[in-house]
Amino acid sequence: MKQGEPVSKNITARRLTAAVLTAGALTAVLTVPTSAAEARPHRPNVQISDVQYDSPGRDDRSNRSLNREWVEITNNSRHAVNLDGWTLRDEDGHRYTFDDYRLRGRSTVRVHTGIGRDTRSDVYQDRRHYVWDNRSDTATLRDDRGRFVDSDSWGQRRGGRR
Repeated sequence: MKQGEPVSKNITARRLTAAVLTAGALTAVLTVPTSAAEARPHRPNVQISDVQYDSPGRDDRSNRSLNREWVEITNNSRHAVNLDGWTLRDEDGHRYTFDDYRLRGRSTVRVHTGIGRDTRSDVYQDRRHYVWDNRSDTATLRDDRGRFVDSDSWGQRRGGRR
């Protein structure tokens, strides 16, 4: 400090410099996690992971053919999810409601259109007619409160509804 220079001017300059450096450091720390999160796409805990909307072979309405039409629901989290009351729906309003089903963590369940015996990995809508339109449709998954969870569309979307 020079002789005769006010003490408060020197202290104010040091405080201002410290504040600027602190703000810069905080900005750098807060920016890094945000950038890292943006680089990684969000994956919902439960999602429609695959759809077989056109059963292989002839569509002869046999139970075998109906059960080759399915939607897979995957739980990406480590924890089980209670799907009781959740719905899977197409654009025409066909709806399947999960009843007393718990999807384990990191597991997938396949929802078949036809008739069958439910297991841990396969459940059946017990229908005698196809649900999923081969040309275009949307499978929409909603939770037990009716909130949108995920959807998967193919072909030309007709309604674009969620």
